[in-house]
Amino acid sequence: MRRTMIRKWMIALGVAIAVLTAWTVSAQTKSTTMKMNAGFITSRLSETKEFYQRVLGFEIVFENDFYLLMKVRDGTEQVSFLLPNHETQQPLFQPAFGGKGAYLTIEVENVDAEFDRINHLKIPVAIGLRSEPWGDRHFAIVDPNGIGIDIVTYTAPTEN
Repeated sequence: MRRTMIRKWMIALGVAIAVLTAWTVSAQTKSTTMKMNAGFITSRLSETKEFYQRVLGFEIVFENDFYLLMKVRDGTEQVSFLLPNHETQQPLFQPAFGGKGAYLTIEVENVDAEFDRINHLKIPVAIGLRSEPWGDRHFAIVDPNGIGIDIVTYTAPTEN
């Protein structure tokens, strides 16, 4: 009887230690919520604002004389633009973007309809509408800063 009691206590203690350990590890590995936005340093704030609003339907989240934060319509994804060499910014955030080596991808429900809409606006298309074997149906345009914008609807990959 005494052995049974000791055994039950040992099992209960083992379970308690396991639960406490799991809770402690979980609490230590939980991260805080993060958000991210891509940022570009450009002297073309007004042209950029007009392009992202008129062509892509972005909304202004925040704006002042040297900074513009925009978000996609009906979403939370954001992109920001900052004037170069602004006295309020640290040296890291002062040089202007060179216009090469950056792109944004915007996923849409119907890339064919978006392609027609962009053409109707007479926006130059850098890469024509096409389907890729890995499952993208997309086309690309370029913003006033030289940033490539890939507009895509994801589809199932084609089988070889």
